[in-house]
Amino acid sequence: MRRNVWLLAIVLIAVLLGANNTVYYFTTKQSLEENLRHELQSIAKQIEISIELSRQGSEKFQEQIGRELRAVSIAAQYALDPDVEKVTKEQLTELSMKLDVLHITLLKRTIDNIVLYKSSDPKQIGFKTNTWDPWYQAFNELFDTHNVTIDWGQSLENFWTGPFEFAQTETSKIRKWGYYYDGSTNYIIDPYISYEDRQMEYDKQTGVGMIIAKTLLENSQLLEITGINPSTFPLGEQTTVTQRGDKLAHMTQQPIVYGSYLYKHADDQKLVQKAIQSNQSITVNTTINNKHVLKLYIPVSVDKSTSMLDENGEPINRYVLTLVADYKTIQNSLDKQFSNIALIMLVVTVLSLVIVYLIASSYRRAQDKLVRRTQETYVEEINGLFRAIREQRHDFMNHVQTIHALAELNKTDELKSYTSELTGEIRQLNDIINIGNPAIAALIRSKISQAESLKIKLETSFADMSNLALGIKSLDLTRVLGNLIDNAFDEVMNYPEERRLISIKGSQTNGYMEFEVSNTCDDAGKLDGKPLFESGYSMKGATHSGLGLSIVKSIVDKYKGSVRIVLNEPNKVTFIIRISD
Repeated sequence: MRRNVWLLAIVLIAVLLGANNTVYYFTTKQSLEENLRHELQSIAKQIEISIELSRQGSEKFQEQIGRELRAVSIAAQYALDPDVEKVTKEQLTELSMKLDVLHITLLKRTIDNIVLYKSSDPKQIGFKTNTWDPWYQAFNELFDTHNVTIDWGQSLENFWTGPFEFAQTETSKIRKWGYYYDGSTNYIIDPYISYEDRQMEYDKQTGVGMIIAKTLLENSQLLEITGINPSTFPLGEQTTVTQRGDKLAHMTQQPIVYGSYLYKHADDQKLVQKAIQSNQSITVNTTINNKHVLKLYIPVSVDKSTSMLDENGEPINRYVLTLVADYKTIQNSLDKQFSNIALIMLVVTVLSLVIVYLIASSYRRAQDKLVRRTQETYVEEINGLFRAIREQRHDFMNHVQTIHALAELNKTDELKSYTSELTGEIRQLNDIINIGNPAIAALIRSKISQAESLKIKLETSFADMSNLALGIKSLDLTRVLGNLIDNAFDEVMNYPEERRLISIKGSQTNGYMEFEVSNTCDDAGKLDGKPLFESGYSMKGATHSGLGLSIVKSIVDKYKGSVRIVLNEPNKVTFIIRISD
């Protein structure tokens, strides 16, 4: 039965450790995932900064190009006749080559429009600009005030330039145009360059596209980086039809500002708007293109940008940067860490079970040793009691002969003294025998002998102990009394002979058995609140195991009894054991 109890305890401990480790495992997993999300957001922030620096650098480079176009315009003005009618194509072609621009076009104002009137490129001639919003507004402001007030593009004295954009005349080509007018001519001078000739090389070296490509190459967990125009993203690609009927894309109004957009989520539009409105990063754990990914939506605030416009041609001051990370890479990292944690938990669990088993085995051996010692003491005490009875019977004839001889010699005083000693010894033995329980009688007989040798005054009083109807084992009973009496012996031996007082009482009435063991104790007041019944606790020093009172408590608890300490007399402590039916 005891083995089953220990086995059950070990199983319960294993279950508790397993439950604890499982909770720890998933808590740690959640913590690691959160840390990796923060790490990914940190990477995203670095990417955001790099992209912004690159984008701002690109726009600064465009501003420098704008200044160059203004200088080209001024140079062309000095070389050309102020009357557009007197300027020839050959002149414009020659100037374009000398000033290192792609072409030069002259814009003339008519009654109801502004047209591309003359150009070194024949494809330009004849295009009307009144549908080129807001470019048409800029042309009119140049003619009227020599100053453009549009809040995007680059405005200089008598000059304005927009961003690189697809050309109306060649919809597959990207150009940047400059427009100059100071009132000294009857036309606007429009030199322009191609993206391939000037900006493309810069972007290859330091542009946003290069930053994205390098970032994806250096971060294996990143699958895609995308810049999204939140204004035009819900509307799709922004296009118009040119005067020639060609479809023209608007580079500055495209939904995808830069990067690719292959990992599309069904809620992208909603999440982009949520990120813009809340100005907070949003992370989604989802599956895209049959791949488990984390997708981050990061709002990025910027100064009004020339290269990003809303659907009405107005510059926007915020866009959304999205990053798609392969969760498999993250999961591999998590699995590696979890494997280490699982191994640690397994080792700790096994070690814990081994330690518990060793402690349990040690405790069980100690208990078994105490039981064996108690059994041996019990047998010795019973044998001692029987030996004392046999000795009295064996010496009976000697006592009778001695009494007879003293009577014949008429030595009355010696006879009285001898019979008094004899009857005292017999009465003491009879009192022990009359306890009624052989086990208790043997224990008391042994303790009386021990007390005599230690010069301890031991008083005993037992009543109605002949019928143990409570189911308590004699062995358990002697273990309880034996430990209490031994504790009393240890305590009174600290005092002079005249103060070595111990009292033992026992009774069985009204369905319960009660024992009292009292002894001298000057430190009785210090016992209050002490864990006297805890295993291993002792106030006697390192030479004592602290198991005696713990054994008493465990046995009494087994029989659903009670143990209490009475400290109501000075310099005296009393332990009261009660076991009921």
